[in-house]
Amino acid sequence: MPWLLNLVYLVVLVTAAPLLLWQRVVRGKRRPGLWKKLTGRVAHRTGNDRLVWFHAVSVGEVLQLEPMIAECRRLWPSLQILVTTTTATGHRLACERFADCRVDWFPLDFSWSVRRALRRIRPDLVVLVELELWPNFILAAHRKGIPLALVNGRVSEPSFAGYRRLRWLFSRLLNRFDQLVAQNTIYAERLEALGGPPQRIQVSGSIKYDRIETRRDNPDTRNLAATLGISQRSPVFVAGSTQDPEERLAIEAWVIARQTHPDLRLVLVPRHPERFDEVAETVVSMGHPLLRRSRITDQAASQTDGPVVLLDTVGELAACWGLADVAFVGGSLTNRGGQNMIEPAAYGAAVLFGPNTQNFQDVVDELLERGGARVVADGPSLATRLVELLDDPTTAAALGDAARRLVLSRQGATEATLGILNELLPEDIRLKTGSSDDPPNANAA
Repeated sequence: MPWLLNLVYLVVLVTAAPLLLWQRVVRGKRRPGLWKKLTGRVAHRTGNDRLVWFHAVSVGEVLQLEPMIAECRRLWPSLQILVTTTTATGHRLACERFADCRVDWFPLDFSWSVRRALRRIRPDLVVLVELELWPNFILAAHRKGIPLALVNGRVSEPSFAGYRRLRWLFSRLLNRFDQLVAQNTIYAERLEALGGPPQRIQVSGSIKYDRIETRRDNPDTRNLAATLGISQRSPVFVAGSTQDPEERLAIEAWVIARQTHPDLRLVLVPRHPERFDEVAETVVSMGHPLLRRSRITDQAASQTDGPVVLLDTVGELAACWGLADVAFVGGSLTNRGGQNMIEPAAYGAAVLFGPNTQNFQDVVDELLERGGARVVADGPSLATRLVELLDDPTTAAALGDAARRLVLSRQGATEATLGILNELLPEDIRLKTGSSDDPPNANAA
């Protein structure tokens, strides 16, 4: 299998090479870490302390690791922690958030890359976030006798439909894991249907709920409001994790709402950093003043004429949701399948999203069941719902309160997950059952 996979990967790499070269030459798009990824020449492990390797693909997974790594630091102070990422934005954020950990690039799934990386790092435990199933890496780690765990595991309905066609491959991979920790029973059942061994599948709840801030007066949100010149008196409409054409639809809805709510502020947060300039051009072309977060001066921040704010930075969306009276979660009026709506829900914002939310169907179902969100069908529907919520703050507050209570009721997955991982650690560092610091080793949620 390794050499067959290598051949497939090489074909894909050669096919994509012209596009990658064009992006580099014409658009100046660099791909940092590519040599390390291709060769597996990550930094060597140093010292004799035990080491756990966490892999988080990009920004979302890096943020999920925050409460887990913080708790690891408390429970196992001597533990070496390596965090690897795949994307450049994820790598930058990991360097910022995990200054006391080693941060490196995850090797491409060529047999030589993963073997060299594993040989250099010599991890005592490998933890993959969500559903990162790279065959050569998993098989190589298993052959070396390195414990493998999948945490915060999720298998969306569209993904499950596709994965079932390759059950023969997924079954072989899932059986190499020592523990498969799913977010909920639906995902656990899907992992089992894909061939995961039932005795190694556990349910912990979603770690996403644990790293969620629920206080609007937290320092990051307060500082962002001051920087953007947004006062507590002004209602705020945040459209976050958006894709084309959702920014334009949000602007059109904001223009309509300002007819009766002239002090309404709009904050746009595109999903992909490479679209920041494109979205800025869209705002200006529609005739609106623009305030870009990355270019703010003291004078710009003091503007009071209500410019459209473009949050063109990475890692600040979580704090930005705390500014929202009404929050639209993007990727849901496109075919993306939705983005994470837990963060705006946690702040008690009135949450709106489109009908295409299959990537977060479990969260969506619970929010709608509890009356904590509303679905909008298109741009005009977004404008109508925005105006209704601004006109009726009592309904908007009830919507937000129901959403926030749901988030609070789902916290605790980090503790349950670490209890499971504790059993995979070497004996000399494993916390003893009954210790006051020992996380519980039991199913949650």
